[in-house]
Amino acid sequence: MAEIINLRQARKNKARAEKEARAERNRVSFGRTKAEKTLTKAEQDLAKSRLEGHKRDRDETP
Repeated sequence: MAEIINLRQARKNKARAEKEARAERNRVSFGRTKAEKTLTKAEQDLAKSRLEGHKRDRDETP
């Protein structure tokens, strides 16, 4: 014989599992400390300024 399940509880369990999976993805995406965010921004700014420093100006013609 088949197992009898309560459909209401099954829907709620499925919704809880989906919510937990979404929360886990968000923890990975947004769960960084302020120090980590600051460090990343500083590294990006440094790389950008180095790149800008190595560019040639083509506006000036000798």
